Amino acid sequence: MDKTQDKYSISEYDYELPKELIAQLPSQKRDECRMMVLNRADRSIQHKHFFDIVDYFDENDVLVLNNTKVIPARLFGKKNTGANIEVFLLKQIGDKTWEVLIKPSKRIKEEMLIEISPDLYVKVLTRQNEGKWLVELHYDGNFYEILDKVGNIPLPPYIERTMTDEQLKTLDYDRYQTVYAQREGSVAAPTAGLHFTDEILDKLKAKGVQICYVTLNVGIGTFRPVKVDNILEHKMDSEEYEISAQTARIINEAKKQGKRITAVGTTTVRTLESCMKKYDEILEVIDDSTLFIYPGFEYKVVDRLITNFHLPKSTLIMLVSAFAGKDFVFDAYKEAIKDKYKFYSYGDCMLIN
Repeated sequence: MDKTQDKYSISEYDYELPKELIAQLPSQKRDECRMMVLNRADRSIQHKHFFDIVDYFDENDVLVLNNTKVIPARLFGKKNTGANIEVFLLKQIGDKTWEVLIKPSKRIKEEMLIEISPDLYVKVLTRQNEGKWLVELHYDGNFYEILDKVGNIPLPPYIERTMTDEQLKTLDYDRYQTVYAQREGSVAAPTAGLHFTDEILDKLKAKGVQICYVTLNVGIGTFRPVKVDNILEHKMDSEEYEISAQTARIINEAKKQGKRITAVGTTTVRTLESCMKKYDEILEVIDDSTLFIYPGFEYKVVDRLITNFHLPKSTLIMLVSAFAGKDFVFDAYKEAIKDKYKFYSYGDCMLIN
């Protein structure tokens, strides 16, 4: 394999992580997690805590957050035979029509009814591609109120839980959600935002930092592994994003004035860079993103990034490698492992300057 092909090999983005470094629980307080600060200019690394984040901002900064809200998308129900079944809500297609995953799906047939609770039934419509199904939900009243009662927070598979532990269920319900979550629709949290508290946001505002929001509803693609050897062959799942007129105005003015744009999380990055790539500016828009960011990508909007530590061979570690340089990122990951940082959704984070 020649060098040009080599850099697009999935094996280039692999690393070994001891299982005990996969965070199973969040830090006791949101802002007490550790924060590795990477400086791209001199390739230096500092070790801080998230509550130090305020020191890295001034009045010439804009902070962009993804205000999507995780829905309790895992539904456990029964077929009319009494067999247990799981329905995982992926994406709302129509008023009561959803794209879902169903497990086990072997004996699922069109028109079949699945009872989740006396308030909620699922009617199977048609089989889609990639193991997905189209279903119709039957309920009376406010759907999200019903979902809050009967649904379960869709934690990533590497966070191990038994569905019977009510204490952990309550913890996840609170902590696998940002304090500023507003727009229902995600099946995974934008995890870099989990560290923010209302107090930190207030301190940033007091410093003159402009804070604005985008919405990208995180889909199942976040969990989907890259299954091709050559990353150029990977296709991203489509995820819907929205940028308000106010956010567009703040970012466009900031860019003109040379202010720094700090994105919280890879979803915020993809929202901003997708919009810029397609329209050559940030504008008020609802659109879909299939943007795949990997080394060689030229960032046009984002100047700094707050992000967690990501899975090996994931599109997320590729996005971060494109931002900070692959060698620097992997050196930082090595240091994080040596220093026993916690990884993934409930883990520690990094600020990349």
